[in-house]
Amino acid sequence: MGELFRSEEMTLAQLFLQSEAAYCCVSELGELGMVQFRDLNPDVNVFQRKFVNEVRRCEEMDRKLRFVEKEIKKASIPTVDTGENPEVPFPRDMIDLEATFEKLENELKEINTNQEALKKNFLELTELKHILRRTQQFFDEMEDPNLLEESSALMEGSEGGRGAPLRLGFVAGVISRERIPTFERMLWRVCRGNVFLRKAEIEDPLEDPTTGDQVHKSVFIIFFQGDQLKNRVKKICEGFRASLYPCPETPQERKEMLAGVNSRIDDLQMVLNQTEDHRQRVLQAASKTMRVWFIKVRKMKAIYHTLNLCNIDVTQKCLIAEVWCPVSDLDSIQFALRRGTERSGSTVPSILNRMQTKQTPPTFNKTNKFTSGFQNIVDAYGIGNYREINPAPYTIITFPFLFAVMFGDMGHGVLMTCAALYLVIRESRLLAQKSDNEMFNMVFAGRYIVLLMGIFSIYTGVIYNDCFSKSLNMFGSGWSVRPMFGPKGNAVLQLDPAVPGVFNGPYPLGIDPIWNLATNKLTFLNSFKMKMSVILGVIHMLFGVTLSLFNHLYFKKPLNIFLGFIPEIVFMSSLFGYLVLLVFYKWTAYDAFTSKDAPSLLIHFINMCLFNYNDPTSCSTWSMLTSVLLVLIALACVPCMLIVKTMVLRRQHLWKKHLGTAKFGGVRVGNGPTEDEAGIMDHDQLSQHSEEGDEFNFGDVAVHQAIHTIEYCLGCISNTASYLRLWALSLAHAQLSEVLWSMVMHLGLSSRSGGGFFGLSIIFAAFATLTVAILLVMEGLSAFLHALRLHWVEFQNKFYTGQGFKFIPFSFESILEGRFDE
Repeated sequence: MGELFRSEEMTLAQLFLQSEAAYCCVSELGELGMVQFRDLNPDVNVFQRKFVNEVRRCEEMDRKLRFVEKEIKKASIPTVDTGENPEVPFPRDMIDLEATFEKLENELKEINTNQEALKKNFLELTELKHILRRTQQFFDEMEDPNLLEESSALMEGSEGGRGAPLRLGFVAGVISRERIPTFERMLWRVCRGNVFLRKAEIEDPLEDPTTGDQVHKSVFIIFFQGDQLKNRVKKICEGFRASLYPCPETPQERKEMLAGVNSRIDDLQMVLNQTEDHRQRVLQAASKTMRVWFIKVRKMKAIYHTLNLCNIDVTQKCLIAEVWCPVSDLDSIQFALRRGTERSGSTVPSILNRMQTKQTPPTFNKTNKFTSGFQNIVDAYGIGNYREINPAPYTIITFPFLFAVMFGDMGHGVLMTCAALYLVIRESRLLAQKSDNEMFNMVFAGRYIVLLMGIFSIYTGVIYNDCFSKSLNMFGSGWSVRPMFGPKGNAVLQLDPAVPGVFNGPYPLGIDPIWNLATNKLTFLNSFKMKMSVILGVIHMLFGVTLSLFNHLYFKKPLNIFLGFIPEIVFMSSLFGYLVLLVFYKWTAYDAFTSKDAPSLLIHFINMCLFNYNDPTSCSTWSMLTSVLLVLIALACVPCMLIVKTMVLRRQHLWKKHLGTAKFGGVRVGNGPTEDEAGIMDHDQLSQHSEEGDEFNFGDVAVHQAIHTIEYCLGCISNTASYLRLWALSLAHAQLSEVLWSMVMHLGLSSRSGGGFFGLSIIFAAFATLTVAILLVMEGLSAFLHALRLHWVEFQNKFYTGQGFKFIPFSFESILEGRFDE
């Protein structure tokens, strides 16, 4: 049960693994996920370690699998996920896996190469088909006398003056549609208008064989005269990446070529279909085992990477590893080693030997799906020191409660609870979907936090009697307001319990609903919530200081108890604990008729700290002697923490120094304390001694203690004031809810027209949207962050150091989920 409130007890263990059994033993430890391997070869380059070749082979297999996976995704084939967790293959099976992946990769590459070549040939034939069709139309149009005369006039160039017979050449090709305008301008400028261009768009897009994208192209034919223009035209076509194709000059030859092209296209289409079917069959077969292959390869890679952290015995027959592991799981680890040895067929058992060490173990807090969210909140501030009190169990209650104090609303709490219940009830199905939405995954990971925040918000909403800014009259009001509207009359309802016959008794649970109609509602709620915030804050901080006592008791540090915990708890109780008692005293000692004579708590507290007792409004009813005594006690605690503790630490150091010298005839051989003496020393003193035995630095200890004392004393004041955010955010949430109701929902409810129902539907939709967006999401996030700050700064700094390092076990589950690198 103790591990629930502090981290697990850890131990450093040494593993002796036989070479033939090491692979299977590490495999079993990875499945168990309860050991953290230490690197015993920190000075050895990663490329010089024993199993680097095996790691490279695993990386090469992983690369081939990623290639196949990419092809499967490109073909839009779903990967089968049966949830199977295959066992790690034996090292001898690596050759078979490599051969399988090599064959699959080569087959896919060959299919892709052949398919790309076929698609390229198919594209060329398709373009040629369109060219033959379009050029025939162009030549038919050119037989028109008007077009022939126009083209003849354009083609007359340098030879036009001699009256030589006109003989035109032409080239035909295909070009991307978006390049046509630039292509035309370039032809006109380079050829100086001595060419004649005809173009036509291809209606259907063509597939690019390299990228697989759909490309829109156009057919063109260019008429020119002379070889010089022919060379220019071909260079321009080459620059614009236009594809030129041979086109016969006679209609009969073009017709025969078109028939041959169509026949080849049909044959090629059949071959392409067969190739694609074969490729689909290969990919579908691979998709069924892709996840299993990935798991096997990554497990193998993780094992060899872990084996590289071990030392190898001089006989080359034994691997030596050092691991951190929980003491409570030593039996499970022993059983896993035994299983691995039996699986490998080795007759020599693996040995686990616990080691004594002065190194600080890692911090490990066991969690489940309910507590993991709260533990993550604590770990985000800092990983706790080894065996330090863990705030997470207390945060399970205090965090959602402080959130609910700021967010208290029955209606909003119900909505939040329903949303969280949906995530909790359907968690197995949502986990199986593996969403990539980061925001959804963050909310889903904290579903139990949201559930408790919603439940606590319902409770505080009942206390505040607030449901969507409206009060619920469940038990009948304790006020009779009729006497307040007497002969003199009142323009507004202002509740005054001092009026006879008005107040009949308190509401059974929470705040009386009549306050929702009163004009002095804000004054009443401000006073109530402000005092409640101070009370909750002081109790929360006193609880944090009390938890530090359990740390001091566990680590056997009596000096921290007598000169740390006791002055701290007395200081806070004398000032702020007394303030809380004054609040309760004022609530019980004064009634509605004598409340006007009650002194101000704030003024009394300030005068008490300034020793000013002449103000009749502050201390006329309370004992001046008690106030003076409490302030003096609080002031006496400051030098106790600041000076006395530092002097005691120095005295302990001098005593141990003298004791160490006296024991060895006046010869000083060391200044470190013994194990028994270390138990009564303070951790601040021990922190000044490194393993090499550095001297005790009085100045550093004094400065450290002064900083801690000043920070604590000033923090008691600032932290108490910081808890007033509970009052401020609660008030802000209630006012925003009231404004949203009066400015949006009230419009639909006040409509008297015939179409009021349809208007109300529209207004309700707007009201619901704004409620979710502003009051649930934005206000909820704001209250969440403020509750987080109250725990990190005001609560945890009283007892939680948070300077440890996390236990990261070698676990296949974590590696496959990608939580950290293997």
